[in-house]
Amino acid sequence: MMIAWGLLIIRLVVGLIFMGHGAQKLFGWFGGPGIKGTAGWFASINVKPALPMAVLVGLFEFVGGLLFAAGFLTPVGAAMIAVTMLGAIFTVHIKNGFWSTSGGIELNLILLAVVAGVALTGPGAYHLF
Repeated sequence: MMIAWGLLIIRLVVGLIFMGHGAQKLFGWFGGPGIKGTAGWFASINVKPALPMAVLVGLFEFVGGLLFAAGFLTPVGAAMIAVTMLGAIFTVHIKNGFWSTSGGIELNLILLAVVAGVALTGPGAYHLF
């Protein structure tokens, strides 16, 4: 029983945070830049084509977070989140080293481990499917 509650807490916190990040990118919610701002930032770091990639990343974060939080198609949601974290690592963070205090890959690796662990163990008893 405690494992089910633990998995639910992990899924809700991580999934809802990713939904929020996706909403920032797509809609400008929660102080985010919106799709045009995200595309502009992507262009500034040489992610091309900037607008389609901004839409794709925003959708992966938002939909992946929703699936992960709900425990519906959990491995799919986890994979969507993992793809965005791998993209962030290789386009932004890896040049900054390991520790998050210097903008490194530490947090991204933690999030990858969390979504991989839940995808491999399953969503727990409290999930949609």
